[in-house]
Amino acid sequence: MNRLLRGLAPRGLLGRALLIILVPLVVLQIISLYLFYGNHLDVISRRLAGGVAGDVAMVVELLARSPNPADRGWIFREAAWRLDLSLAFEAGAQLGPSGNRGASLPLLPLEEDLDAAMRERVGLPFDTDWQTDPRSVIIRVQLPDGVLHAEAPRKRLFSGTLYLFVIWVVGSSLLLFGVAALFMKNQVRAVRRLADAAEAFGRGRDLGPMKPEGAAEARQAALAFNSMQSRIRRFVESRTEMLAGISHDLRTPLTRLRLGIAMLPASVQEDAAAMTQDVEEMDRLIAAYLAFARGEGTEQSAPADLAELVEEAAAKARRDGAQIELEVPAAPLVLPVRADALRRCLGNLLDNARKHARRIAIGLSSVPRGEAGSWAMVTVDDDGPGMPEEQREEAFRPFATFSAGGTGLGLAIARDIARAHGGDIVLEDSPLGGLRARVRLPV
Repeated sequence: MNRLLRGLAPRGLLGRALLIILVPLVVLQIISLYLFYGNHLDVISRRLAGGVAGDVAMVVELLARSPNPADRGWIFREAAWRLDLSLAFEAGAQLGPSGNRGASLPLLPLEEDLDAAMRERVGLPFDTDWQTDPRSVIIRVQLPDGVLHAEAPRKRLFSGTLYLFVIWVVGSSLLLFGVAALFMKNQVRAVRRLADAAEAFGRGRDLGPMKPEGAAEARQAALAFNSMQSRIRRFVESRTEMLAGISHDLRTPLTRLRLGIAMLPASVQEDAAAMTQDVEEMDRLIAAYLAFARGEGTEQSAPADLAELVEEAAAKARRDGAQIELEVPAAPLVLPVRADALRRCLGNLLDNARKHARRIAIGLSSVPRGEAGSWAMVTVDDDGPGMPEEQREEAFRPFATFSAGGTGLGLAIARDIARAHGGDIVLEDSPLGGLRARVRLPV
């Protein structure tokens, strides 16, 4: 039952808030209608039906006491004037079967109450016809010498307060629900704007501080988000400046070492060459570590064609000697990205594949992700030795390397960049027999 209720409940805050308002409102109106139908309408209907049946019974009794045709005409005239009944007498007729006419007013107890009152007060065979005339009810009573036809206006059996009550119930419900929906929509809009701002900030798009609006809690959340955004921005800026200084301080002694090695005599050139390689390796490691620590937070997102970025990365890998097979759609796939960071992400994946394989295949496609939009999928396949499934998640940890000469930061940087765009990277088995890296980015 809980799973069923969770499945039927709206997923959005606006829908759930309106449901919280609508359910008690509907229950209240159902109780009101039940009380109206069970008490007021039932009492009024029985009294009105009893009045009409009593008038017909009085006419039948007068006709039984005064069978003279002259008296009958007087009775009919007085009934039409004083009782609002149109009467006619069909001498020698017999009341036939009424048949199944169906209920004219199935939601109201008028027909049942009139039949019950006729059986109680007239005590003769009768038939009530609600179908022939939409403005009146025709009552036929079997008398010993014929059939009495009595036509009573429906307004004598029907209370106009019913329409007013139904209009009041439905109208007030719609009005209250509309006011609640408008109010809740304005309140939920502030929450949606906060969610959109948090999503944009997480993807590197700087939209500036939010304008607090809505309820006090929503304003407090917006102010807290603005404060958090400012603190994160100041932290990133200070860390970037600090890392730039560290990079300068580390490269200064390396430059002196290069100059010292270059000034060594020719007799030690063999040792100098090895020392030069060590210095270059240290420079490369420092650059990789600083790039990982610095991240890509300083670059702002902007619309870019993902297909062009993939083609640029493939072209660079070809220049480095890789054998690349490229498959991208003809139509552009534009989405907001940090172009330089994404180039670095794709470059790291291609460099990693180029180290372990001879053949590399790159694919780009778009797949739906439900109501939230679609995913842009970039796949990098290789025919290398692959990687055991239990080691694939370990490969994304910083400084985790499974090959000689690697820093263990390529996949870690690539995943950080993908997640900064709201996506992710996973490693899978490749159709080429090696490893597949699947990059998922929201469109």
